[in-house]
Amino acid sequence: MTTALVLIDLMPRIVALPVEPHSGDDVLRRCTRLADAFRAVDRPVVLVRVERPDVTVQPPGSDLVEGLAQPGDVVVVKRTIGAFQGTDLQEQLQRRGVTTLVLAGLVTTMGVESTARAAGDLGYDLEFVEDAMSGLATDEHEMAVHRTFPRLGRVRTTADYL
Repeated sequence: MTTALVLIDLMPRIVALPVEPHSGDDVLRRCTRLADAFRAVDRPVVLVRVERPDVTVQPPGSDLVEGLAQPGDVVVVKRTIGAFQGTDLQEQLQRRGVTTLVLAGLVTTMGVESTARAAGDLGYDLEFVEDAMSGLATDEHEMAVHRTFPRLGRVRTTADYL
């Protein structure tokens, strides 16, 4: 049984959004620290980014934040809100014996929550890093981390993993 860190949509154009209650830069810093901690104990790090479907050229800032991906990380490109539909994420996790997902990234009630719901349906145990994600509005983020996510798994903080 293995735990993997899954970081959602840490791309320059999404990190730059006006998110709340934590800034995109703060979320990125915490996610980077989490990724380093997971790599240090040989746990998988999955980096998910989104591409707009049916678009020849993606908007500027559509790659992962420079320096985030490290050798050995799993990179998943999604074309929907969640990270499972139409990707090889499930296969990548199964290949590594992953049973628990630690979720963080942007945006709380979009990519993170959509991925979590699909993961729950697939039988994964879930953990959410409240201060390593942020929403388009504080009340949306708070609703997810205080009401929705506790029904799906455990809500924790970055400090719990460091």
